[in-house]
Amino acid sequence: MILISACLVGHRVRYDGGVKTNELMLKYNERGRFLAVCPECFAMLPIPRPPMELQHTTGQKILAGKGRALDKTGKDTTEYLIAGAQKVLKIAEAYHVRVAILKESSPSCGTHLVHTGDFDGKKMKGMGVCAALLEQHGIKCYSEKDMTVGRLESLIAEDKLHDRQ
Repeated sequence: MILISACLVGHRVRYDGGVKTNELMLKYNERGRFLAVCPECFAMLPIPRPPMELQHTTGQKILAGKGRALDKTGKDTTEYLIAGAQKVLKIAEAYHVRVAILKESSPSCGTHLVHTGDFDGKKMKGMGVCAALLEQHGIKCYSEKDMTVGRLESLIAEDKLHDRQ
């Protein structure tokens, strides 16, 4: 199985109750190789909810206890992000997942970029909390922006081969 951010395949799990459906991911979802997850929903955060951002930090630093996340109202959401990431990791381990395709820029799922923490739309290099935890445990994380038909076909073929072994 390949983990995928649920919002990329049409699940209304984003903070605003919306989706970020990716047509390529939606098309390949029909093949039955994706396992849709949302760390923020697994952390029991409501939908809708205020947007949250890592505060001038990265998921790696938050996992090391050196950063925090806040929502737009000022509420500390660090523990929610960690709890959601831990639940996704347990699911990944149960399904022997080796690859994840995650929503770029999310405080949980960002793989290359996260918002800066100023709620101004600006982004910085870094991973979200869930992506960082998955990578720490040997699960390769990609952004939906990394995906092409060729790369996706290759990941699915590798996943099928791994299942047979």
